[in-house]
Amino acid sequence: MAGHSNGLSFPLSPVVKTRITLKMTLACLTGFGSSAFSAPLDVSASKEEQIKVHHAERPEIQNFPHAGFLEQPRRLTTRQNLAPIGRQPHWGGFNRGNGEGAGFGPVGRYGVAPWAEDWSYLRDQSHRNDLFDPLKFIALNNQRTIWLSLSERTRLRNWYNDYPMLGTNPHSGSGRFVTRNMFGADLHLGEHWRIFGQLVNGTAAGWNGYGYGSTYRKRLDLHQAFIEYKQTIGTAKTGLMFGRQQFLDAPSYVLYDREPPNIQITWNGPRAYAILPHIRFDLYDFVATNITPRAMFHDTQDWNTRLYGFNTTVDVPAFHLGQQRIQSYLDLFWIGFHLGAKTGSVPVLSSAAIKSVTGATNRNNLGFRWYGTAQQLEYALGVLWQQGNFTPYGTTARRQVSAYSVNTTVGYRRSDLLFKPFFGVQTDVYSGGNERHREGTVGTYSAPFAPQNPYLDYTGYIGAANLINLSPILVGSYGKVSLRVKTPILWRQTTQASVYSITSAYNFPKFHSHFVGVAPNGLLTWAVNRHWNWTHVVAWFAASHDLKNAGAKSGLYYQSSLSFAF
Repeated sequence: MAGHSNGLSFPLSPVVKTRITLKMTLACLTGFGSSAFSAPLDVSASKEEQIKVHHAERPEIQNFPHAGFLEQPRRLTTRQNLAPIGRQPHWGGFNRGNGEGAGFGPVGRYGVAPWAEDWSYLRDQSHRNDLFDPLKFIALNNQRTIWLSLSERTRLRNWYNDYPMLGTNPHSGSGRFVTRNMFGADLHLGEHWRIFGQLVNGTAAGWNGYGYGSTYRKRLDLHQAFIEYKQTIGTAKTGLMFGRQQFLDAPSYVLYDREPPNIQITWNGPRAYAILPHIRFDLYDFVATNITPRAMFHDTQDWNTRLYGFNTTVDVPAFHLGQQRIQSYLDLFWIGFHLGAKTGSVPVLSSAAIKSVTGATNRNNLGFRWYGTAQQLEYALGVLWQQGNFTPYGTTARRQVSAYSVNTTVGYRRSDLLFKPFFGVQTDVYSGGNERHREGTVGTYSAPFAPQNPYLDYTGYIGAANLINLSPILVGSYGKVSLRVKTPILWRQTTQASVYSITSAYNFPKFHSHFVGVAPNGLLTWAVNRHWNWTHVVAWFAASHDLKNAGAKSGLYYQSSLSFAF
């Protein structure tokens, strides 16, 4: 995911492919302006990395980056991430790739979280080159130190399911259409303070539709509202955020922003962070937002759902593997969560033998993720151990939890070729457990907070529990268009536990095999311009012979999303 460093000398012509020499200094990592970010790097001065890029402009196909390098059709330089080309703030060694190493989610020309974007460069009005730029920096005093930045996100999405949820949902041939609007205002009160607020509404329609709860249909409500205090202490950029906010500081296969439906997941509480040149820290304690009220501006806190933890990321010193110079990040994290409401949306434990065994659970996720890039190599390795307890409703019995996940991706990218191809393999193992018993340790992995949808399976038919996944991947791009083709091959980790969707377990009592099926899919993206993005997903879920004999059905899935942002 990490891109190449800064310190570039670009040609005047933006169309001629030019060889650029990257000096291996800490200035290449684009510091915060302090001398600590310009000290020489301790590597051999005789070794210089060379890559080819077309020009300094940011490819429009990278306007809306998502998490993980599999979601990046192009590899970018650090300079292309920073204003006025990109919108990442100066995060030192964490400006490589899509910027998620800084802990605030991916940021391209736009960020998954709008408040993570840096529009301060528009203080100089000569940088304006877009119709909406006057709305991105509205000066409120003569010194231009108090300013307002407005944002808007609109998405129109429709999709078709042959046989939803492997045919267990009766709404076959379902066509759904949803819209989402989010309106944001980011008020900067000088150097240290800012207030961010965002409104959201969602609508849903279609034929033979299903599942239209509060995550799809939403009257206008307060989606995010927080105050932030920022202070530079030595070489550290520190901050305290308090209020309702998106939280994206975790591997996207652990938690993300609940992107498939209309209403994204947000959290309430404090978050403290510190970003140094090559290491950062994050501490947080949240309760979820309760979005079930139907009236306008009635969302509250869900005190039965908590998220808390401590994360740190290290910008690992570069090293060589043969001729490949590897730049990487190491995430170390403790992520805890509590699910306590019987009416909550996440069935913690259910199976064909024990129907709807839900309850309260506390789980601590201890793990790491090491990911990086070289000239042609990209890789990620994540290991997570989940421990805690589970208490079924109606009982006082407390069962221990011991579960795990192992997630890897490795691939080969040729940025010098016409279509910038990436060839890779993704593997995932999510533990299953003895859910068919009412006693003993629970071994089924749980990821209840909306992991990134396309990470495993666009359809949502298969979730991250009791699963082994092997997925060959091909990514390519040309101009404003990219194509990603992925073929997940899926097995159960153990036959002593059910097959899971993204929300609960299936009831296939006659299914006794490991092999679940194959789910080939393709994602076509057209970056119409810097504001509009149009994606199409086509997937076919081919259930295994034994799973079909147990009652499952194979079927077609199609999804189209047209997005607008400023």
